[in-house]
Amino acid sequence: MPTTQDLRVSIQNMSCASCVGRVERALSALPGVDNVKVNLAAETAQARIDSDARIPELIEALDRAGYPARTQTVRLNVSSMSCASCVGRVDKALAAVPGVLDVNVNLASETATVAFVDGAVDLTALLKAAEAAGYPAEVAGDASVEDRGARKDVEARVLARKTAFAAALALPVFLLEMGSILVPGMHDLIANSIGQQTSWTIQWLLVSIAMVWPGRHFYTKGFPALFKGAPDMNSLVAVGTGAAYLYSITALFAPALLPETARAVYFEAAAVILALILLGRWLEVRAKGRAGAAIQKLLGLQARTARVLVDGEPQDVAIERIRAGDILVVRPGERVAVDGEVTEGSAHVDESMITGEPVPVAKSEGDLVTGGTVNGTGSFRFRATRVGADTTLAQIIRMVQEAQGAKLPIQGLVDRITLWFVPAVMALAVLTVLVWLLVGPAPALSYALVAGVSVLIIACPCAMGLATPTSIMVGTGRAAEMGVLFRKGDALQQLTGVDVVALDKTGTVTEGRPELTDLVLANGFERAEVLALVAAVEAQSEHPIAEAIVRAAQAEGVARHEVEGFDSMTGFGVRATVAGREVLVGADRLMTREGLSVETLAETEHRLAEQGRTALFAAVDGKVAAVIGVADPVKPASAAAIGALHDLGLKVAMITGDKRETAEAIARETGIDHVIAGVLPDGKVAALDDLRDAGQQIAFVGDGINDAPALAHADVGIAIGTGTDVAIESADVVLMSGDLRGVVNAFEVSRRTMRNIRQNLFWAFGYNVALIPVAAGVLYPAFGLLLSPVLAAGAMALSSVFVLTNALRLRRVRPTMDEAGSAGPEKPSLSPAPVAAE
Repeated sequence: MPTTQDLRVSIQNMSCASCVGRVERALSALPGVDNVKVNLAAETAQARIDSDARIPELIEALDRAGYPARTQTVRLNVSSMSCASCVGRVDKALAAVPGVLDVNVNLASETATVAFVDGAVDLTALLKAAEAAGYPAEVAGDASVEDRGARKDVEARVLARKTAFAAALALPVFLLEMGSILVPGMHDLIANSIGQQTSWTIQWLLVSIAMVWPGRHFYTKGFPALFKGAPDMNSLVAVGTGAAYLYSITALFAPALLPETARAVYFEAAAVILALILLGRWLEVRAKGRAGAAIQKLLGLQARTARVLVDGEPQDVAIERIRAGDILVVRPGERVAVDGEVTEGSAHVDESMITGEPVPVAKSEGDLVTGGTVNGTGSFRFRATRVGADTTLAQIIRMVQEAQGAKLPIQGLVDRITLWFVPAVMALAVLTVLVWLLVGPAPALSYALVAGVSVLIIACPCAMGLATPTSIMVGTGRAAEMGVLFRKGDALQQLTGVDVVALDKTGTVTEGRPELTDLVLANGFERAEVLALVAAVEAQSEHPIAEAIVRAAQAEGVARHEVEGFDSMTGFGVRATVAGREVLVGADRLMTREGLSVETLAETEHRLAEQGRTALFAAVDGKVAAVIGVADPVKPASAAAIGALHDLGLKVAMITGDKRETAEAIARETGIDHVIAGVLPDGKVAALDDLRDAGQQIAFVGDGINDAPALAHADVGIAIGTGTDVAIESADVVLMSGDLRGVVNAFEVSRRTMRNIRQNLFWAFGYNVALIPVAAGVLYPAFGLLLSPVLAAGAMALSSVFVLTNALRLRRVRPTMDEAGSAGPEKPSLSPAPVAAE
């Protein structure tokens, strides 16, 4: 059976929303390809494919559409090759990696040059493929995949040079033709000195140079797209400036073809339009580079090399060569390269980039360390457990990239409109020209040209295409810096519609590390005896309450017993035989089910529950022996976070398996509105449905371990991570911090991002709806106003820049709550890690 997988590729040549629509249509038309999402701001496409065999078809479809996938080339040093057969095997192994386009293996130099689709291939996969074939490989020199930020910097520098050159050419053209606006009498001066014909000839030469070099790509990309019946933003610029240019050279070299009243040149319009649009593109590229700053910061946390023990001696090894099981050495001040377990030594490690907590964490033998964290004092060795794409940091980066490529429901309408936007604008420009020719005043041809070119130039599908994805890129990136990972980008929009936040109790509202507080015995039983029996049974369980009982027994030094026949009864308790005695530990419903009376200790159990403690019964040989009180303290930030959720207008509910008295006590302490108690683990889904009865949207917050069904069933599932366990498949949002502050920050980022998107869409659509008719000349009959193509170009260039600049404001979003858990919009950042630095 085919196995579906998600593929993400980087795409070239996209410049506006029309390009996005064409790429989506090209990919969606392929069999076995669905869930296509194209992001103009990130210049990427994501799709779900049913097999690796679809990748070449997908790449070919992009090429046919005129938007080829961006490719990368890496050079590998390959060992153990000795003949042509080896070359063939290496070639076959590397070519079989999904996303590889071309392989060139050279026996003489013992190298392999591999071309692959950017984003679809992990370098580790190439190295593993070569090694599996029996030919270990390593990257030759610097083999890191091209850094998007660096690429944008290079692109910005090229555009800056082109803009400066275009402006230098446009300035004299503008002065020669429109100089009288700035200097009265300049037209007469030119006519009496070099003459009008010479002036026009100079303008023609300068504009021709501008079109051939700085503005060349508008024509080399725009006209082919037009001839294929798929016009884009470049087509609008090419046709608009081309029309002004052709009209002007006709007036210059063949004036007899035009009516005498219409003999004028518009070289200055073409020249200034090119300069202004290049300026806009330059600003746009710079802004796009900043939009991906969060990913660049995350990438910057990855170590490039590490000290690995080879035959007992530490050697510097490229990060790509580290394998699970390798022993790594970490010295003071160094960054941990991959995830692993400490085998020797001790140190304090700064894990703020993962947990958001500024206090370094003590690490010693047996403790886990996370790649990307920074060692403080001390030196230690650790065994690599997760490397390459499996590390926590790699998972975080992947989550952010996937969220940034998401398409929100609000984008659907935008896509339907922008798909036809450019053809509609071109049709409107033709209609504008015809109307002016038919009913316009003399010189009608000149007026028709000005209006038609203005319509083409002022239209800005770029702004519409960038409005949503740029905000998503910046918003989700900033959220990641605050420790909020949107696994599914559409959760950004769904969170704004949530009415009720439902919370799991243990590990979410409370610490999840209970402590034994009470052991009240029935007549005829001794504390040491009962505690030893109960602890022996609970030592077989992984439940936090069981761990609390075992810790108490160890602290009191009670006897240890062998256990037989252990049985865990989900939602009720546990049973086992200890030292020949039958022991039961669990809730009152377990005792009732087994026919045991709890009457003598019922009042004690009720009192403990009212104090907010979890009360369990223990029975020995068919008799209730004790009631056990365990307290799970409320997290320090819980009450403040719940108050902040109330300030956002949200209701807060708690779902727990505890007795109602215990749950109500915690609710009173934290300010929770509604309690659903006594819920078995498989009953949380039904509890969410009960909350939905009023048609309310529900967000469920859990620890991601036992709460997977509820996380998946809620409208938005929010998993509180453990810092190192972030791959929680059931959740829509993952919080790196261990408390509810992240929930508040997730809602804040969601609301701010959606507000930003609506602002961008209002501007983008409002701009086009308002100014395209103005460019066509609707104000001329009443006010005698006709928009100059030069002003149209300026407005168009600034439109995209406005959208990008507005989206970049999301980089200034600050956590709603500080580290102490108090609310306030001006509080310092929740995560002081390098990734969160501004």
